[in-house]
Amino acid sequence: MKQIHLYIFGIGNVGSTLINQVLQSHSFFKNKHNLDLKIIGLANSKRVLIDPNGMTQKWKEDFSSISIVRESDSFYKVANLYDVTKIAIDATASKELSQHYPELLDHNFNIITANKIANTLSQSFYDVIRTALKNKGLQFEYETNVGAGLPIINAVRDLYNSGEQLFAINGVFSGSLSYIFNRFSEENKPFSEIVIDALKDGYTEPDPREDLSGNDVARKLLVLAREAGLKLEFDDIEIDNLVIPSLRTASLNQFLDQVTLLDEVLQEKKDALASDQVLRHLGELDVVNGVLKVSLKAVPKSSPAGQLKGSDGFFEIYSESYASHPLVIKGAGAGREVTARGLLSDIIKVSKTCKEVLVAG
Repeated sequence: MKQIHLYIFGIGNVGSTLINQVLQSHSFFKNKHNLDLKIIGLANSKRVLIDPNGMTQKWKEDFSSISIVRESDSFYKVANLYDVTKIAIDATASKELSQHYPELLDHNFNIITANKIANTLSQSFYDVIRTALKNKGLQFEYETNVGAGLPIINAVRDLYNSGEQLFAINGVFSGSLSYIFNRFSEENKPFSEIVIDALKDGYTEPDPREDLSGNDVARKLLVLAREAGLKLEFDDIEIDNLVIPSLRTASLNQFLDQVTLLDEVLQEKKDALASDQVLRHLGELDVVNGVLKVSLKAVPKSSPAGQLKGSDGFFEIYSESYASHPLVIKGAGAGREVTARGLLSDIIKVSKTCKEVLVAG
């Protein structure tokens, strides 16, 4: 029986769902994959809970009652005591935590993340992580960086690694904005009301401006661009920001209090649509010319993007083998359940392929 120790950063929407999924499927993983997954550590931005025996269904209660103040080495103190495979899971949107990935690798943690920031910081930082992974023989998986649980990154990675020439990757990259604009195009409700609904239901980032600004889609484009072998920086991306200037630097609370200020501009865009059009938020990656664009566009209702429902994402990959008929991947592109399940799939992938550290059981 291979024992895997999990250390999870972030116990919000996605993190808490992931914890419950791991606990509920514990017996299945032991029987099906010969894996004993134990959640040893949980942390939010301020506190940490550690149990060498593994978390139980009481983890929320335990975190509230017996967690301690988080220190920079809280997980390392415990992890270094056990000669087993260790996986750090980042279910946050924290830039600070992303910058500590090299340190996690130095302490022999494999890393799985839904957090796009580490893969979209400077090219030099990106390269530092890859060098450390190679030197340490560790794994770094981030399928949920693009499309939640959809296999976009693996598809692009596999094509590129097979020597396939990639031409372009286009589509609706944000399940959050897909949900928002699918509803906005169909319902007679203010844009701000739908944004708040999306936030409450866990479709957007904790700060919806990360989605509305286009930054989240831009990061996804950059992740894919780098998977396709391009060396680009975030500032190279052309972004259509949907947040008006006065709200871009406001606090989160101020933004939420004044989000109705977005209604007029977005309603004007909606009113300008032809009867056979809808609004869709699109990402476009021209691999050949190294051009990345994020924009809100009017598209025909009959088009693939125009027919999307709910929080579905839609991706078209054009390459040598898929030049005239693109490889199309479509499905739920946001939501705590699918994102957590995507993280769990990466956990199983790393656990099954990592260096063998066997324990009795």
